[in-house]
Amino acid sequence: MELTTEQEREFRDRGWIVVDGVFDRAEVDVLAEAAIEVMDRPGPEVGREADGSPHVCWGMHLFDERLAAVARHPALVGPSTQLLGADVFVHQSRINMKQTNGSIVAWHQDFGTYHRVDGVPEPRGIMIAVFLDDVTNVNAPLLAVPGSHREGLVSTARVDPSVPDHEAVARYRYDITDETMAALVDRYGLDTITASAGSVLFMDMTVVHGSSVNISPLRRLLLYVNVCPVDNRGETYARPEYYAARDFSPIEADGPDCVRRFVAG
Repeated sequence: MELTTEQEREFRDRGWIVVDGVFDRAEVDVLAEAAIEVMDRPGPEVGREADGSPHVCWGMHLFDERLAAVARHPALVGPSTQLLGADVFVHQSRINMKQTNGSIVAWHQDFGTYHRVDGVPEPRGIMIAVFLDDVTNVNAPLLAVPGSHREGLVSTARVDPSVPDHEAVARYRYDITDETMAALVDRYGLDTITASAGSVLFMDMTVVHGSSVNISPLRRLLLYVNVCPVDNRGETYARPEYYAARDFSPIEADGPDCVRRFVAG
């Protein structure tokens, strides 16, 4: 799949684009089933709510062939290489489920952790999200600051040891201070990112984003495949492989049916 000139321009200007209808209902169902199964894993790669229910699993493509297939889908690989102008590798993949009354995700940049902890040198990379549920304004959509990628690395971010999930993912997350957020929103505004199941989000990994608690009874399940150019690889190994890549091989795009082949019947 190739992005149009207009889509490329929107990505450069706003920091992200949403491509609708990439995966059909049967493919979405296959990926959702895989995601739920993988989140039942007992290992440390699964993050849980206070009640023990899973809400995130890092390294999804390492644990299931269906989720590995989505990372090689040409509709993800093609636009990523087009936008970055280079072959890419998977720096991190994860499953994220917004449980009802579950966790929030504080304001941050993915690149903040990738640079400070994983040693990724340059702010060149894309956060790809595959929507497995319809995400609207009512079930805790992603919130993002359009144009914030122009700021590069936000230097006032900090690790906050007081947040409830500090012993899990937050010990590696550099949350952005209230003062910096206020200045960014004053300068650029704030948007919600909504999309139907089967859509794909491509976001510059320096865009400032977060999400609030899901107080609705509606699930919000997303898959993330975050990629970097092969010459922009992590140079430290502070985190396990399920958090940060050890394999820097360029992704070779599979055929357009690479997920569909798992559809029964």
